[in-house]
Amino acid sequence: MRRLLPIGLLALSAWCSPALAQTAKVLSNERDSTTVAGFAHASPILSSPGSGKTLGRLRAQTSDRLPQVYLALKSVTRNGRQWIQIRVPGRPNGRKGWVPRSALGSFNVVTTQIVIDRRALTLTAYEEGVKVFQAPVGVGTAQNPTPAGHFWIEEAFKVLDNAAYGPFALGTSAFAPHLSDWPGGGVVGIHGTDQPNLIPGHISHGCVRVRNRDIAALVGIVPVGTPVLIR
Repeated sequence: MRRLLPIGLLALSAWCSPALAQTAKVLSNERDSTTVAGFAHASPILSSPGSGKTLGRLRAQTSDRLPQVYLALKSVTRNGRQWIQIRVPGRPNGRKGWVPRSALGSFNVVTTQIVIDRRALTLTAYEEGVKVFQAPVGVGTAQNPTPAGHFWIEEAFKVLDNAAYGPFALGTSAFAPHLSDWPGGGVVGIHGTDQPNLIPGHISHGCVRVRNRDIAALVGIVPVGTPVLIR
């Protein structure tokens, strides 16, 4: 069940300088209110609003050719042009960059969050800050660890004809440091398994495995765009 709300002003700060007038808005706290943006048109992702190093480019589709969404953190208006700070998917993990507001589609707010604890081997889902789901997980081995950091759910789909991934999968914006058992390599997925007896444990190439009944429940709780904290 998707939980998307029209975006509002979540927080506001402003400052002025003699050289440049600008206003800033915080768009996401990545706990109970997170702004999710669709793709509108290709644009470089810059290290600063309107300038700086190019970190990558916006893309319309994920690696599985599903619609790409972006997690928007802040909005800054400079000289009448609005810039959005987003989390940048792909290696290296943890990057943030800026794109023009016009390059992104409509804004929505999700009120869910996933927290994956690699020591406790648990996945917990929250709705408006309240725990609504928890399950044991399998994570990466010491040689192929599941990365820590702030990510988000980029895609959700039903798995066809591959029992190793269970009935459903959620693709995240995280990339494993070395390998991943996600098709195509690299992407850290949250998915089911045909070896539920190995859960909980350090068993994967970087992906997060859950029992099939748990992934079936989870896809009904968290929409695409849900922030994911791996710690």
